Amino acid sequence: MNKNKNISMAVIRRLPKYYRYLEGLLRNHIERISSKELSEKIGFTASQIRQDLNCFGDFGQQGYGYKVKDLFYEITNILGLNKTHNIIIVGAGNLGRALVSYVYSSKLGFEICGIFDNNIYKVGVLINDIEIQYIDELPKFAKENSIDIATICTTATNAQSVCDIIISNGIKCIWNFTPVDLKYDSNVICEHVHLIDSLMTLSYLTNK
Repeated sequence: MNKNKNISMAVIRRLPKYYRYLEGLLRNHIERISSKELSEKIGFTASQIRQDLNCFGDFGQQGYGYKVKDLFYEITNILGLNKTHNIIIVGAGNLGRALVSYVYSSKLGFEICGIFDNNIYKVGVLINDIEIQYIDELPKFAKENSIDIATICTTATNAQSVCDIIISNGIKCIWNFTPVDLKYDSNVICEHVHLIDSLMTLSYLTNK
């Protein structure tokens, strides 16, 4: 998250889309693009694009547009994708395993450095060459390693207790895939991904 508290979450949540489209433009060897042309591709208005980007600096030139390579570089830095983020996953079920592969294949600088579970029969099993550890090993692992993000893929019943363990060991950024609205202090950042909510939204939209 950008440290400027005056930038709205709505703007911040649009940044990954800018990143994806600019990356596509680079792959197609497009050197510059106007806000109007970008608007036609990305779906935001040209005015919205200019307002969003102006939150972080003056990247374009009137009558010329944006240099795609330079703007992509700036968005990469703003999103913090110019450095490695170490991630642990708690919950080595189907979703946890899928996330390990997904994060690994994204090649965006996110690195899975540890996987934990409370099922002793899963301990020692390898996922993408990473050995699953028992949840009790998490405090020691956190002390010995620099962890940026903890991902929770446990059952709903265990989600809050796992959240408490994560926070008590100095990890302040959580990626929550459980259907639980976790309780945490204001100094903790939590991104909730409620997959079933998305399905229910689709159900509503297709319910005629």
